[in-house]
Amino acid sequence: VSSLGKGISAASIGRLLKERGISVTIQKFDPYLNVDAGTMNPYQHGEVFVTSDGAETDLDLGHYERFIDEKLSRQNNITTGKIYSTIIAKERKGDFLGATVQVIPHITNQIKDEILSLSTQTKTDVLIAEIGGTVGDIESLPFLEAIRQFRIDMGKDNVLYIHVTLVPYIKVASELKSKPTQHSVKELRSIGIQPDMMILRSEKRITKEVKSKVALFSNIDKNSIIEAMDAKSIYEVPLVFEKQKIAEKILKHLKLSSKKIPDLTEWKKMLNIILHPTKKVTISIVGKYTHLKDAYMSVEEALKHGGIANDARVDINWVNAEELENEDLNLHEIFESSDGILVPGGFGSRGIEGKINAAFYARTDNIPYFGLCLGLHCAIIEFARHVLGWKDAHSTEFHPDTPYPVIHLLPSQKNIVDKGGTMRLGDYACKLKFDSKPYKAYMEEVVKERHRHRYEFNEKYITEFEKNGMIPVGVNPKTGLVEIFELQSHPWFISTQFHPEFNSRPTKPHPLFKDFIKMALMEREKKRG
Repeated sequence: VSSLGKGISAASIGRLLKERGISVTIQKFDPYLNVDAGTMNPYQHGEVFVTSDGAETDLDLGHYERFIDEKLSRQNNITTGKIYSTIIAKERKGDFLGATVQVIPHITNQIKDEILSLSTQTKTDVLIAEIGGTVGDIESLPFLEAIRQFRIDMGKDNVLYIHVTLVPYIKVASELKSKPTQHSVKELRSIGIQPDMMILRSEKRITKEVKSKVALFSNIDKNSIIEAMDAKSIYEVPLVFEKQKIAEKILKHLKLSSKKIPDLTEWKKMLNIILHPTKKVTISIVGKYTHLKDAYMSVEEALKHGGIANDARVDINWVNAEELENEDLNLHEIFESSDGILVPGGFGSRGIEGKINAAFYARTDNIPYFGLCLGLHCAIIEFARHVLGWKDAHSTEFHPDTPYPVIHLLPSQKNIVDKGGTMRLGDYACKLKFDSKPYKAYMEEVVKERHRHRYEFNEKYITEFEKNGMIPVGVNPKTGLVEIFELQSHPWFISTQFHPEFNSRPTKPHPLFKDFIKMALMEREKKRG
């Protein structure tokens, strides 16, 4: 089933193999017909994770990067849309020499080529391929057929099948039920795939009896069954797997040897802070998908990482931006318990005035504020209206005819028709102003961060903003585009045009998130004062 934890399982295995000196990359195969996740609604797909090379991908790639601490690329996320687009392009060019193009062998061969191409390019010891979807769904069949063939092509010692499956707990009967797992394996075997290992997901401990039953009916060694009970933190999963020696079992099957003794000390230390922090802090995230937390997955994780760096638990107060548009609302009551306010990226006018109100409250009440992409736009619009006195200031994204277009469409975006993959995407350099708060956080003069946007600050107004204390402290060294604004008169009011959350890791928290949480803790102490 979906949301079962295939991505976390793949990422955890990747981490454990890497700890043994095995070079790893992880590839996600999504069965939907979209070419990528870029045009998909967060309600359907959650967050769009952006890679360094500008690919808009499934959120699982965020988990992969955070766990294995490797930068991934557009080749790490393959969709049915990409596969079919490639095949159709080849057919139009005559690459198939007049043959009838079919799912087998043409589609399945292309899927296998994507695996081989990435493994060759990255020169890794092990490539972990996660097949999205559910066994039995028609969309997944070409991918399952491809990996069935792949074992024949590569040899059984070079391919290992791991099946992640649900073992539901029936509360009224106080029983774990293995029947869905048995049927899932039966479905897999009917298409020619026999799992070598199984990861059983459950909210309760898997008993010996259940393991034995699954092993018997699945034709699998019970030592190859891994228990994956609900964990307090996703970062606990590698340690749960390590206790069951999953990495050793995988390497044994693949006839590989560890290149070093695994050392999970740093990981355990990080997890200990998550589970037993000495401090806590509350951050309000103001967005329009607050009841669907997957939409802000990387932001939430980056905040947790900032907490880890400060030995603090980060509690999140999810604030619906649309509710903040009510003129009778008392903002102080909404944010009274918050030690910091974060406005994440997003698109569309819904809730925009609420986000602007959040920026206003943070600025006027001296609450630490972190604006990401659209969060920068909201901070700029708010400042223009209430400090510069331009009451009708806005972004041309929402009001094309505004007399003060402080945020406007990038010139390079004006003649673009296609929506998918056409924004300013991926890594761009940012030169930091010496002695600014971002410079002190990074301790570097030039940094690279990931982008996903079409609208930018309008440089026509830069002088007025600087005169009044909203300072551009980070700019693109080639184009001069503003990447970071800092409000000088404020304890911590920073907005970025880029998305720093994509570069944060649990063992390497992003400098800006680390500094933001540090200042939020200081705000909390001041309140207690």
